[in-house]
Amino acid sequence: MEITLLLKIIGVGLLIAVANQILAKTGKEDLTVWITVAGIVLVLVMLMGEISGLFLQIRSAFGI
Repeated sequence: MEITLLLKIIGVGLLIAVANQILAKTGKEDLTVWITVAGIVLVLVMLMGEISGLFLQIRSAFGI
């Protein structure tokens, strides 16, 4: 895993945390759930290539 990908994931997490705090203080708790879900989806999309590589390595290790 590249360090840049890790830093991007950390950045997304920090932005989501700040957005959740701001929205919670303004009384919009329902939006915090959607922001969190969007952040999780964004990180999963960012990790898609790494997950694909992992599955390819597992397939080659077991000869599938």
